[in-house]
Amino acid sequence: MPRGSSFQASATPTLTNHHYPHAVIDDYVARIRAMRRERRARLAAVRTRAQALRYQERVQEAIGRAFSPRPPRTPLNPRVTGVIERDWGRIEKILFESRPGVLVSANLYVPQGCDGRRPLPGVVGVCGHADTGKAAGPYQSYPRRLAEAGFVTLIIDPYNQGERDQYTLLPKELRKNLSCQHCCDAHNMMGKQLELVGEFFGMWRAWDGMRALDYLLSRAEVDPRHLGVTGNSGGGTMTSWLWGADERFTMAAPSCFVTTFASNLENELPADNEQYPPGVLGAGLEMADFYIARAPKPSILLGQHLDFFDRRGLREAHAELARFYSLFGAPASKHELFFGPQGHGYSWHNQQAMVAFFARQAGKGRARQLSDEQIEKHAPQALWCTPQGNTVRAGAKPIFECTAEIARAQAAKRGGRPVAGAKLLAAVREILNLDARAGSPAGAKAPPHYRAVGPVHYGAPRVARFAVETEYPSGPDDPAARIRAFLMQATGKPGFTLDPAARVTLYLPHVSAEAELNQPKLAGAYIQKDGRGPETFFALDPRGLGASMFTDANNPFFMPYGFDYMFHGHGLLFGESFLGRRVFDVLRTLDLLVSHGVREVDLVGVGQGAHLAAYAALLAPKTVRSARLVHAPVSYLSWATAPVVAWPAANFPRGVLAKYDLPDVYRALGRKLTLAEPWNERMEPLKRAAAAQARRSAAAAGA
Repeated sequence: MPRGSSFQASATPTLTNHHYPHAVIDDYVARIRAMRRERRARLAAVRTRAQALRYQERVQEAIGRAFSPRPPRTPLNPRVTGVIERDWGRIEKILFESRPGVLVSANLYVPQGCDGRRPLPGVVGVCGHADTGKAAGPYQSYPRRLAEAGFVTLIIDPYNQGERDQYTLLPKELRKNLSCQHCCDAHNMMGKQLELVGEFFGMWRAWDGMRALDYLLSRAEVDPRHLGVTGNSGGGTMTSWLWGADERFTMAAPSCFVTTFASNLENELPADNEQYPPGVLGAGLEMADFYIARAPKPSILLGQHLDFFDRRGLREAHAELARFYSLFGAPASKHELFFGPQGHGYSWHNQQAMVAFFARQAGKGRARQLSDEQIEKHAPQALWCTPQGNTVRAGAKPIFECTAEIARAQAAKRGGRPVAGAKLLAAVREILNLDARAGSPAGAKAPPHYRAVGPVHYGAPRVARFAVETEYPSGPDDPAARIRAFLMQATGKPGFTLDPAARVTLYLPHVSAEAELNQPKLAGAYIQKDGRGPETFFALDPRGLGASMFTDANNPFFMPYGFDYMFHGHGLLFGESFLGRRVFDVLRTLDLLVSHGVREVDLVGVGQGAHLAAYAALLAPKTVRSARLVHAPVSYLSWATAPVVAWPAANFPRGVLAKYDLPDVYRALGRKLTLAEPWNERMEPLKRAAAAQARRSAAAAGA
């Protein structure tokens, strides 16, 4: 929890003895396995070259949708800021603009004697997740090896690596508290803010690679007939995305990334934001499809025997790819598989395999191989393209300012007028994907089944607990229900039957209803609300919160790289909103309560629960009598225009600001709504004046 918060709660659920923490991940595993069964059937039906071409077209369309929108190609404004001369060639220090004002720092490795009269093959190098970027050991050595083999290589710094720390001018305390110092956490910070404006951080990174290729092609030293792309880990990711998204590359060598999306999920490996291209699982794609899309162009898939990226998935990807190459009549030499003997990393084994493969494809014969000891390593400062080793300090526009500009433009396009009525309801359902899967909002289906899972005591009140089955793989009679929300009822009666009054209060937690209601002051304030008895009080943990929270000692809930974030990422992969599925859990629970005689519900939500309560109140207006939102977020616009945001990624609905903002939802609730102690983008209480302005902006009558 953020410092200064008036609300503190343990994030540790106590229902783990019922084995519910795996409910959400098991649901995603089952869904991805079902998708893969359908995909295998499609692949098995591809038996001719013509069918392979049609499959490629389908894959390329899905990749195009994921990697959009694409900005216009604006002037690169390149400049060489320095040169390191060596007997083998030179390293040029390059700056170019991938977007107006967005500077990319890069090093160009040019072999000795290459002056443009006899162009050489070119390679775009992309870095893995090393904070020093292009100056990290492997990312100096592989361009040097390529230069020895007669390749011109441009290796670029990714966002928040090397010279591209986007947050360098922010106060250190702010950066530390909001986990944006390490490049992976920073990428996730950038990515979740871009989601609000409907953009994919992976496309921003891929665009840097595409513009790097534009620059490489502008150089007379480079032969446009032979253009490679390679990288390791996060660079293997970008190699895959660039290979699928930019048809100009002629050969690819990803290292230590390619496996299957299914393997990463089953092995419980959260990925970086740029590794969740939106909609690709929903379109039935696996990682191999990014390479199938460009068959029979040459590619070598590189792994390590001890890598955490599952080698079974890499072998599967290569086998699928090999079949397409055979359908196109391409020889085995065009699609190779190589495993180094080590753990995760671009070791010399993998680098030499890449160089040898590229040399063969470019017709350069056998390449001379260098040992690590033969490669000079430069200090990061020696490779700097900017005076202080930072593009933002050199005048570049940081990515959070770009996001803020897009967000303000989208808000301005809405004309400053409230989005209301049927238009707002339709927009909310679209953004939260409430009609796309598992039925429509509350009331449209029979009430869900529930299971009793045992009582618990919080001082005086006795609490009965129920697992509410909100979703099924194929229907309400399917015994394999995986998604369960956990409902607690305060009651003085023994037994396990759901027994509500006609009017009840439903509490939605920030993290865990059980943990939060263990706090006497909090429990007393809500269980005895309005003087009614404890039997009228209910609390609900939607998926991934409380009883179905999936955490361990190394991955606490608020970790920006944890399991809650991973579930949100898989929602993106399926083209869905994880926030929307949590709202759906609330709506289905309201259906259940109504089916048991409840006529009116007073919603109380805290923090993330306030976010859910606002949507539930909007979408179930006949059931929800009032909505008290404690520590609610002020607006999505405030999240998109702040440099850093503490709210977890699962609260960020993709593309929302093009349609509406939270004040539109608050305004629509009218007198039903009470806002209490709203939180800012850092999950800290707003100052009194700011809180009052937030209430006025939301037109919250009676706040």
